[in-house]
Amino acid sequence: MMLAGSRLLELALSATSGVLLALSFPRVGHPAFAWVALVPLLLAVVRARSVAKGFAYGLVAGGVYFAGTIYWIPHVMDEYGGMPGALAWAVHLLLVAVLALFVAAFGAGLAIVARRHGPAALHVAPALWVTVELGRIHLFTGFPWVLLGYSQTPVLPVAQLASLAGVLGLSALVALVNATLAYAVVVGGVRRTRMVAATAAVVLMALGFGAWRLQDDALRSAGAPLRVAAVQGNIAQHDKWNPVLRDEIVDGYLDLTREAAAAGARLVVWPEAATPFAFQNEPLSADEVRQVARATGTHLLIGTTDVRYDGAPRYFNAAVMVDAAGNTAGIYHKQHLVPFGEYVPLRRLLFFVSPLVESIGDFSPGPGPRTLNMDGAAVGTAICYEIIYPDLVRGFVTRGSRLLATVTNDAWYGRTAAPYQHFQQASMRAIELGRYLVRAANTGISGVVDPYGRVVASTPIFERRMLVSDVRLLDGRTLYSRTGDVLAYACAALAALVLMISIRRRV
Repeated sequence: MMLAGSRLLELALSATSGVLLALSFPRVGHPAFAWVALVPLLLAVVRARSVAKGFAYGLVAGGVYFAGTIYWIPHVMDEYGGMPGALAWAVHLLLVAVLALFVAAFGAGLAIVARRHGPAALHVAPALWVTVELGRIHLFTGFPWVLLGYSQTPVLPVAQLASLAGVLGLSALVALVNATLAYAVVVGGVRRTRMVAATAAVVLMALGFGAWRLQDDALRSAGAPLRVAAVQGNIAQHDKWNPVLRDEIVDGYLDLTREAAAAGARLVVWPEAATPFAFQNEPLSADEVRQVARATGTHLLIGTTDVRYDGAPRYFNAAVMVDAAGNTAGIYHKQHLVPFGEYVPLRRLLFFVSPLVESIGDFSPGPGPRTLNMDGAAVGTAICYEIIYPDLVRGFVTRGSRLLATVTNDAWYGRTAAPYQHFQQASMRAIELGRYLVRAANTGISGVVDPYGRVVASTPIFERRMLVSDVRLLDGRTLYSRTGDVLAYACAALAALVLMISIRRRV
């Protein structure tokens, strides 16, 4: 009975961590939960000291964590991917299970170290956590949604650490505090005092740096000024490709563009797939848009589709820069496509799935990062969920981008937490890379974020809106933009070393 009670307690602790992790993110959550969210799971794993239990407890925590944060996936797969309801739920459960495996790997890894070192294993918990988040970015096509560090995006003094070490650096800091609190529960005396003092010093240094960077505010007066606009057409998902509404949709965006130009905007950003036609492939349809660019003297950054006919036709999710003379100044093709949204992974192997998802597009990925030119200034443009990949967006800045833009269509998310989570994660890129970010979303949230993560302007969701804001074209480089995820890879190396030592000594 006591053994069963102990297991139930440990499972309850694990589930509690999952709940607290989910509550660390928008809309109903609060960033403060993140600082204690891992503590119950850490206590359960260190208490059990069993690899199998560590894996199971991590799986429980991860399952609750992701079920609570990406609950909107079935709606997206149904609305955007055209999947039958049962298949959409199956994909959702599969994705939750795959993501939960990363937390399970964290639990198993911590248990391996705890078997040999006891509560001292908590010293390596932050490195282990960062390692599994690094895996979430890169493995299985990657899906780094709601990384722990993203929870701190609105906590600006803390979030500035991302300019040094990226969002994974923030994850490391939050995990360190969690590990210290867990250590303080199970270890007393001088050892507890030392770890608490060391962690407090690290947190104070991070806060001090953040306060200094916010007070310095140098990036808001550096570089050349530029007035930008984001237009939000608020086109319902089922109306976007309706040929009867084609002219009405385009006219609506042109009206918003004229309003933006009248307010002084020199760059107007349209959302992802804003044109209900392939802009470069249908010159007659595109001509009216080009005429407005010429008439208003504005540059237009337009989300559209693009088709290339080198052999069989290839379709791309694209962004086109139209200059003030109405000419195409550059085209960017989306690099990181949405699985089961823009393509079916391993379509030949998953032949039995294809008939169930006939409405899913079969887009081709673009060749890599490419900046778009606006009067000699490079603009890096991420399309939709590309913005959640730190290194992908960093690639634009390493290629000279002075301004970041992202175009997206969040209509299929509905009135869920997803548009708010997506906007929060996009804002992190501005802090990491020291650039203004302009975001145009079909149904919102559209907005402008400064290089410190402050939301300068934003729109509500599901309203037809236009916003105008002044930004700066910046040249300076943050430490993160230069070094990338060096800290994260160092954490992975440390975690691997400690695991190997623990396994060898166990043997």
